[in-house]
Amino acid sequence: MRYTLLTLIVVALLFSTSCKNRSETQTKNTIVKTLKENHALKPESWINVRVETAKQRLNSSEAGKIIWQAMEAHGGLKNWYSNGPLSFHFDYVPLDGDTRRNTYQTIDTWSNKARHQNVADRTQEFGWTGKQAWKYVKDSTAFPFDMHFYALTPYYFLGQPFLLDGEGVKLEKYPDISHKDKTYDVIKVTFAEGTGDAPDDYYVLYFGKNNHKLAVIRYIVSYPAYFDKGKHSPEKLMELQGTTVVDGIELATGYHTHWLTKDEKAGEHITTITVDGIQFNPNIENVYFEMPKGAEVIE
Repeated sequence: MRYTLLTLIVVALLFSTSCKNRSETQTKNTIVKTLKENHALKPESWINVRVETAKQRLNSSEAGKIIWQAMEAHGGLKNWYSNGPLSFHFDYVPLDGDTRRNTYQTIDTWSNKARHQNVADRTQEFGWTGKQAWKYVKDSTAFPFDMHFYALTPYYFLGQPFLLDGEGVKLEKYPDISHKDKTYDVIKVTFAEGTGDAPDDYYVLYFGKNNHKLAVIRYIVSYPAYFDKGKHSPEKLMELQGTTVVDGIELATGYHTHWLTKDEKAGEHITTITVDGIQFNPNIENVYFEMPKGAEVIE
């Protein structure tokens, strides 16, 4: 009887320990699952699918192959998405005394959501949730420019060539161009109707023949709030002014913007841009890109 009782006690303790261990394991798994769901950083399986899809699409055309080579040269598309949201300080200074745009910003590279902060007072912010633009300001002069338009504008430059992996992107190989005694592969980027806020925008990108790295970005602005359908700003030419490598990804640290001349050369220098404080933030949660309490929608 004593032996039977002792056996029952041991079994009960083992069962209790097993249940406890199972419960702890389940709790840990739940926590890990919740963290993964809450973080803007996507699971490796999602990243692998997106990267492989982009690789196949890009390598199906001559223009796409040049873009894929550029992505690889700048650190690789998989590395780009595996690093998590991107933060940086972007200081846009027009040389004619026009409005300066100077913010700290963090971008969800997976879904193109954004959050900007005023350099002097980082409690004043604006952003893009993926569906709507918002602002949280105490001083109406904190951001004296179109915040909706600017929410992703710096990222569209700094994120090149990695932003060209998605659907709706159309690529065309142009004849080689000589710029400052170097010859470049040239790709024109346009967008399918309905892609983004300004599908009539285009870029003309110069990539090194040997190193496959981005050197020049030509572009127009066709944002519908500024221009009627079919119209746009004069074309500009941006030269990269140095790069840095952050977590394996090479990105620009500045740009000089020029008017493009009739013979497709860099004309008058009109804007100087500096980029610093570049870092990836894999632990940022999705909620960071939502509109905060007390913010107002930008119509």
